[in-house]
Amino acid sequence: MNLDTSLSSNLIINLSIIFSQPTGISNYAQNLFPYLKFLQPTLLTSQRYPDFDCYEIPNNLTPAQGTKGHLNRLIWTQFQLPKIYQQLKSNLLFSPIPEAPINSKCRYVVTFHDAIPLRFPKKRSPLTYYHRYYVPRILRKAEHIICNSEATAKDIHHFYQAPKSKITPILLAHDTQHFRPLANNNIQQDNPYFLYLGRQDPYKNLQRIISAFAALPISHEYQLWFAGSEDKRYTPLLKTQIQELGITERVKFLNYVPYSELPKIINQAVALVFPSLWEGFGFPVLEAMACGTPVITSNISSLPEVAGDAAILVNPYHTGELTEAMQLIATDEQLRNSLSNLGIERAKEFSWEKTGKATVEVLSRFV
Repeated sequence: MNLDTSLSSNLIINLSIIFSQPTGISNYAQNLFPYLKFLQPTLLTSQRYPDFDCYEIPNNLTPAQGTKGHLNRLIWTQFQLPKIYQQLKSNLLFSPIPEAPINSKCRYVVTFHDAIPLRFPKKRSPLTYYHRYYVPRILRKAEHIICNSEATAKDIHHFYQAPKSKITPILLAHDTQHFRPLANNNIQQDNPYFLYLGRQDPYKNLQRIISAFAALPISHEYQLWFAGSEDKRYTPLLKTQIQELGITERVKFLNYVPYSELPKIINQAVALVFPSLWEGFGFPVLEAMACGTPVITSNISSLPEVAGDAAILVNPYHTGELTEAMQLIATDEQLRNSLSNLGIERAKEFSWEKTGKATVEVLSRFV
């Protein structure tokens, strides 16, 4: 790691959110920055990357430290980052999240991922306040805003009144070596299951997934698996609903699933069921398609941009449509095979290299 205090860099990249078990936005930053090497940036990081000039920053600024980590990062961003920018004689900061110094002369480009806290606000939620009062100031001052879908670009324009000329949507990608069809990827025969992958949050529409599964005429032959961290406020409501519907024995909560185990769980599912009420991008849809697993997802937000014609798109507010889609996939082997092949081909259109090149094009205009 190059910690030379005499180091200078036109472009600095803020990697303060990267930690050892990346999810979501951390995953985006981790996969993107290797493709920005062409710009000869200096990475602000607590990790070691031998191929890059690096400037060491504290390792307590990440989601791994929970709320305290986010607060530490916000304070560090406002008070320490401007000093680093000046010390390195930088001309541009790239932040893979909508965070940057407000009261400084730093020029910056940020990535905005979604406006879900504004679409589905929660009382007293720090994220809602963050998006209402902090993010608008960052977006106004930014030289440019990158986002991860056309749907998100529209949200930025709608919620923050940012001019469309200031926004560039760049679709994300997946790890092609990790998410792929496995040799023994047959549907689990003993207990075939439909899979939901992701956080347990009301906007993810999990209560309708449960209702749709319970209404499945052949639900007694299948299981429903939820893979993702449980929520102490929301998950108990789901478990009560499951109990009231009398399907407790057929629903399994896996809680957090290690990254290494995800391909197997996805590959062996009958289908991914992901009828979210809104997504900025929708990683699980792309990952499932890459594995050759049929996908049922929403016909709104960014999800049609990701799925194309390689999934069954449903109105996420209509439980009956969701039940019908699950029934179709469960009973029609030809449809399953068709969706599997379409998904694999669709996923080939996405790569981190493509995302990286498009990001380099944007940053090159401002360095």
